[in-house]
Amino acid sequence: GEQMQDCIFCKIINGEIPSNQVYSDDELYAFRDVNPQAPVHILVVPRKHVERIVDFAEPDAALIGRMILAANKIAESEGSVEKGFRYVLNCNEYGGQMVFHVHLHLLGGRRMAWPPG
Repeated sequence: GEQMQDCIFCKIINGEIPSNQVYSDDELYAFRDVNPQAPVHILVVPRKHVERIVDFAEPDAALIGRMILAANKIAESEGSVEKGFRYVLNCNEYGGQMVFHVHLHLLGGRRMAWPPG
């Protein structure tokens, strides 16, 4: 998919910046967060540069679904399913979005608090 020159996640996807890869296919790339907030902290990102979750449109519905299915596989392979885990999608400033390339956080390996934030 199309990429952005100055986007750190695009650079990770195309190999300009090294990452600890856990999953890769034609549409998605997943890697371990360099500043993990849980024992399991993996980012699942579309290869296509989409800034925010709200920038997805109807044609992206299948891609969004595949992000979840890939994250499910990763959660299983990380041994996080039985005890449980959390998916997080942040949007804009109040949501805590730091990198403006859509990414799903998979957090596991510890008990999560509620409410978050």
